[in-house]
Amino acid sequence: MFAFFRPAAHQAPLPDERVDSTYRRLRWQIFAGIFFGYAGYYLLRKNFSLAMPYLIEEEGYTRGQLGVAISAIAIAYGLSKFLMGLVSDRSNPRYFLPFGLLISAGVMFIFGFAHWATSSVTIMFVLLFINGWAQGMGWPPSGRTMVHWWSQKERGGVVSVWNVAHNVGGGLIGPLFLLGLGWTNDWHAAFYVPAAVAVLVAVFAFATMRDTPQSVGLPPVEQYKNDYPEGYDESHEQEFSAKQIFVEYVLRNKLLWYIALANVFVYLLRYGVLDWAPTYLKEAKHFSVDTTSWAYFFYEWAGIPGTLLCGWMSDKIFRGNRGLTGIVFMALVTVATLVYWLNPPGNPTVDMIALFAIGFLIYGPVMLIGLQALELAPKKAAGTAAGFTGLFGYLGGSVAASAAMGYTVDHFGWDGGFVLLVSACVLAIAFMVPTLWHTKAASASREAVA
Repeated sequence: MFAFFRPAAHQAPLPDERVDSTYRRLRWQIFAGIFFGYAGYYLLRKNFSLAMPYLIEEEGYTRGQLGVAISAIAIAYGLSKFLMGLVSDRSNPRYFLPFGLLISAGVMFIFGFAHWATSSVTIMFVLLFINGWAQGMGWPPSGRTMVHWWSQKERGGVVSVWNVAHNVGGGLIGPLFLLGLGWTNDWHAAFYVPAAVAVLVAVFAFATMRDTPQSVGLPPVEQYKNDYPEGYDESHEQEFSAKQIFVEYVLRNKLLWYIALANVFVYLLRYGVLDWAPTYLKEAKHFSVDTTSWAYFFYEWAGIPGTLLCGWMSDKIFRGNRGLTGIVFMALVTVATLVYWLNPPGNPTVDMIALFAIGFLIYGPVMLIGLQALELAPKKAAGTAAGFTGLFGYLGGSVAASAAMGYTVDHFGWDGGFVLLVSACVLAIAFMVPTLWHTKAASASREAVA
């Protein structure tokens, strides 16, 4: 591990009278850092999808070729989210998160200003792979931060609010693209305009984030909130070895395997719709460039109220049963996907409503799987546990959404592609079923690991 990323040392405890005010101030500040910092990553995640219609029309690439190129992001991100999760669990998130964001911005600047970057599938694949690897440095430090600064009883609400950073960042890609297109009349603005914003976000994240409470003289959050998970002791504040994290708290955890497999199909639906929305709406539904960009925006931003509602329902209505909440949302996603597919061209309002509904519903299960992963492992292993589910989601679901979806549409048309997406909904529900009987993840994890 580079010394640059080493966790911050514990500082001398602050006087008791300063603990509460310092905790409250820093938690707002740190939350802003990880929220906007992670939103910055999503400014740079799916820019290539907006460029694909131009690459097909102007440079003659097939959907299958571009699907292979964009799959590099999913392959690299899946591996990086897991492997960088291992590194992140033993790193200072204040340095780790902004560093990855700057690397990702650098790749987007290359795509934006070096036109040779899109001269071959191989070059695009390599650059997108680098971007995907850097993207994997965003989630783990955010997860590590949340489990150190918010106690277990608070975490459901905090994670659900933080999770909408996906949508804030991803949704802004479309408007930023249109803004850059209006200034320059150059579709490469899809890359360099969001990259410039992301650099500013990286600076903000570094200024606002901190490592653990102990690194600024505060007690552990469990002590501060008097909220101790079952089995908590002082060993939970010690750093684990990579072997302990990987073997004891990940590989032997049966529930993590179930939600990781469900994540494959949740991500196949999520990115199967998102990645191909600009192309599908233009080719099958005859949308204009402006309309497809705004449709992309609505899909992402619909996830904000949807995720918040899902988190609230999970806590208040389903009483902590994350699996049942996820199944309900995935069943509704299936209905919305069928409408999006079967609605004939010429009814753009129905298409927009269906796309909005998919975005509203799909990010809830995405959030719940991440939350379950955080709760199924000790906080010093939280980044790796979340990275494990992400590994499956991206290497399985997102790669299929990019490459398999592209070739399926090339050979079987959009109907074939949507059969793939609807099947993913059904399989996601099937793998969530075994989690129905585990409403208290903290206690269930000990049974699963045993």
